[in-house]
Amino acid sequence: MAVIVVGGHSRNIGKTSVVAGLIAHLPEFRWTAFKITQYGHGFCTADGKPCQCQTEDSCVSLSAENDPASGTDTSRFLAAGAARSIWVRTRIGMLAEAMPRIEKELAASENAILESNSILEFLTPDLYLTVLDPAVEDFKNSARRFLDRADAVLISSTGEIHAPAADEKPRFWVPPPDYMSGELVDFVRARLAPQVATVS
Repeated sequence: MAVIVVGGHSRNIGKTSVVAGLIAHLPEFRWTAFKITQYGHGFCTADGKPCQCQTEDSCVSLSAENDPASGTDTSRFLAAGAARSIWVRTRIGMLAEAMPRIEKELAASENAILESNSILEFLTPDLYLTVLDPAVEDFKNSARRFLDRADAVLISSTGEIHAPAADEKPRFWVPPPDYMSGELVDFVRARLAPQVATVS
């Protein structure tokens, strides 16, 4: 089984598009795709909308996407060709509580691709790709903490990157709207070949 994690330093910089692009360009892996979202207080883990319903018993929610045309990020994964697509929601700091359910879904998967930085606290993927957009100043703590673990850096816009931990990493130019390149696809396929060969 091959496991990829795709993270990034901020919101709206192409992470979901990278996941969808890899699914579409590597259909032989029959991906189970995961979108992991962590919400602060006052947001519902069931649907991500503002609420006051959170209790200790409602800190985790997992749901399977079944409609490739619903317009959600998880539907984009299905539309790209994922075998399954799962949305994981937790309260901030409570991803550990979701891990038994995530691990159960992983065990039922041929191969998995997860959009998240924080998941790296709990699993070691075969490949960790991080998306950096020099035009966006915000830099999540989780992205900075795991940057040195990245196997490659994906650059989604022009500009200077001020992240020394990324300096020695392989880099791939993945501009919008596709956030994908043939070189990246070849890199991922080559890096995952040993895991696939072991399984087959």
